[in-house]
Parts: sequence; C-alpha cells; structure tokens
Amino acid sequence: MQIQPVSTEKRDLMSATNSSVDTLLHPDWIVPVVPRGVTLEKHSLAITDGRISHILPRAQTRELQAGEELDLPGQVLMPGLVNLHGHAAMSLLRGYADDLPLMPWLEQHIWPAEEKHVSHSFVRDGTELAIAEMLRSGTTTFSDMYFFPDACAEAAISAGIRCQIVFPILDFPTAWARDADEYISKGLRLRDDLKHQELITVGFGPHAPYTVSKPNLQKVATLAAELDIPIQIHLHETQGEVLAAVEEHGERPLDTLNAIGLLGPRTQCVHMTDLGDQDIALLAATAAHVVHCPQSNMKLASGACPTTKLLAQGVNVALGTDSAASNNDLNMFGEMQSAAMLGKLIAGDAAALPASESLYMATMGGARAMGMDQQIGSLEMGKQADIIAVDLSGPECQPLYNPLSQLVYACNGSQVTQSWVAGQAIMRDRELLQIDLDALATRVDDWQQRINATPRG
Repeated sequence: MQIQPVSTEKRDLMSATNSSVDTLLHPDWIVPVVPRGVTLEKHSLAITDGRISHILPRAQTRELQAGEELDLPGQVLMPGLVNLHGHAAMSLLRGYADDLPLMPWLEQHIWPAEEKHVSHSFVRDGTELAIAEMLRSGTTTFSDMYFFPDACAEAAISAGIRCQIVFPILDFPTAWARDADEYISKGLRLRDDLKHQELITVGFGPHAPYTVSKPNLQKVATLAAELDIPIQIHLHETQGEVLAAVEEHGERPLDTLNAIGLLGPRTQCVHMTDLGDQDIALLAATAAHVVHCPQSNMKLASGACPTTKLLAQGVNVALGTDSAASNNDLNMFGEMQSAAMLGKLIAGDAAALPASESLYMATMGGARAMGMDQQIGSLEMGKQADIIAVDLSGPECQPLYNPLSQLVYACNGSQVTQSWVAGQAIMRDRELLQIDLDALATRVDDWQQRINATPRG
C-alpha cells in the first residue's frame, strides 16, 4: 500500500488559509486519485464554501475551527464517481427485456414501450429512481441523454446531484420532438433556461450516425463549435454498425464524423467496441474522449472497448453504466471492476489496467471528458467538494492490505455511507436527504404495472 504525506508546499499553502472551516472530515484513509495510486493515511479533509480547503495530517487539525466535525473510522474518502453515459429514465424499464441482442432488444421491446409511455412524468420519475440508485452507490455526477431533458434537470436539481444533460437529436419524431431541427431548438432553449444552474451543464446528444443524417450531424458540429459545448454520441457500438456504414457510405463512422468537424476535444464517443489502429490514432490526434460501458456492452454482446490500447495512445477514457434497461444497474463500482477485469482479459495481461487506472477512469476520466477536470474528479485543494465516504470495515473488505485496490475489486457500492456535492451533504449514513424513497416507490410500482401491460413486438 502506497502511503504518502502531504507535500511541504501544499502544507504551507494550507496553513495560509483561514482556520475557520465549514466541515471537517476524519477518515482513516483518503484516496485523492491525483496523484494516481496514492493513499493518505490518518489525514483529514476540510470543506469551506463548497470547496476543499485543507487536506492535512490529523494532528494538524487542532488549528482548525469547524462548523461540523465528522469522524469516519474504518472509512475512506474519495472523489464522487462520474457516470458519463446513461439514459436515467430508462430505469423504469429495468429487466423489461433481458437476454436479447441490441437491435431486437431496441426494435421489438424498448422502442415500442417508449413510444407508448415516455412523457414528462415518466422521465421525471424514472430519473429520480436512477438518481437514488446512483447516489447510494457513490455517483455524484452523471450524464444523461434522453427525451424530456427538462424533466431530468428538475430531478437532478431537486436531488442536489451534478448533471451533464446532452439533449437527444434524431431524424425521426418522438414524444418530445418532430425532427432534428425541433430537437436542437428545444435543447438550446433548455440550455438558456438552465444557464444559472451551477450543477447542470447542457450539450448536444446526437443519438448515433445511423439515426442522425450527415447534414444534421454537420449542423451539430457547427453549433457546438460556436457555443463551445460538449457533444456525446453512440459510436462504433457494434461491428455490424461499422460494417453497415462502410457498405452504405464507403467509410467508417469515425471517419465521417472527423470529415464534418464533429470529432474533437468536446466530443464524447460512447461504446467504441469496434476500433482498429487507425481509429485509435484518429481519436488521439483529435483529442476526442471515449466513454467505456463494459457491463452494458457485455450484456448485449456488443463487443469490448480496447481500453488498454486507447490509454497507451493517450486517449482519455471515462466510464459509464448506460441505462438500467441494458445493464441492469447504475453502479459505478461494478463498472470499475468490470473495466479492470475486461481490460486484463483483452490484453492477456494481469497487470493491464490496474485498480488505480480504473478508478481514474471513473473519476478524473469523466471530469476531463466534460471539461471539468479543474473543478471535480479528484480530491485536491480548491476543487469543488464532490466527495464520498466508503466504509471498508465490513467482512467483505477484510483483511485490508490496500484500500485503493479494495475499492475497485471488493466494494459493490453498498459500502458508500456519505456523499457531498459542492460541499452540500446529500446522503448521510446511507439516508438520502433530498429524495423520499417511499413516495418514489409508489410511483415506480404504478409505472411497472402500466409498462408490463404493453404489447411486445
């Protein structure tokens, strides 16, 4: 286990700050993520005005005056997890159509159910269910691509969680919009409406190259460049998708996006299971980001993202769960473990994708992809206090030789006890402070009965 003290330079900077703090936390360990692989033992962390103001040895905290002081024996503090891809409202379709390949799953089950049921209230309730699950398993930031994104925003604001909304864009009509122009118009209006919400960012969410025409993708590329906002798109999800694009257009989807200017440092490419060396080189050259969804891709037999090859070429890789309809959970601890193990299996190397790298992907990787790595993703002084506490004292985490490794390979999310977003407590001793779980359960049960009556294809 690598234990490092705070540097002299940082300690001097800390001592120069005000001795009055809002919250002072005393865990047994701190895993800051940056630097990679570091575990701080018997250190404390202070929060002031929503930011991390101190990280220092426990003995030095006598100089601090705290409004609230919290002892966390047997627990580790780490950055809140960043779930960079999902469709939160689809939590209401969890388990609805299991054990099917991607296209039959979509065309015969998911899309018919969505056509019948998706509405503002469906999205509001489904998103609240997703947020409750994510908060209880350590996620403090999530990205969402789904219809009625205003309903997602309502749920996120109410719960106090950080959210990137990438509003959907399709060529065909849905309950939310008629065509690509209306999707874009409504999405940009939502961006204007939410511009003063500090925890919400809004970007473009063109669904995929096979559901959005090239002219409409070009329009997204132009607008995103003008507004300097992110783009998230499903891309190279299966080998069949790539082959179909080559047959129809004579080039791979990634090359099409690059040719129209859509590929770049604002672009978050989701799935990316079918990649050749030339694709990886293009991603590296354009500084585009990859969002790896290991469990969803394995469940749908879509393929496996070559994470070790991407990382070796300097491509930033983040993690996402995808939806609960295709996963079937939104637990980022499971994604970290799956990413590490799948990376080793693909590489044929047990040393590939170590725990510290998987943890980085689930925190700083997501923050970098959103352009927020100076605000969140690691526990560093001056950053927003998006923090979780994880209890490693239970039998499933004993004996404890390496807290960082245990977080990735032994924890299942149920060990998360506390969470803060921008310094505000949103879960305390596993109790969600902003969500009424009993009332939510009643609404979810009503949706289950209605959806279960939907005729299937």
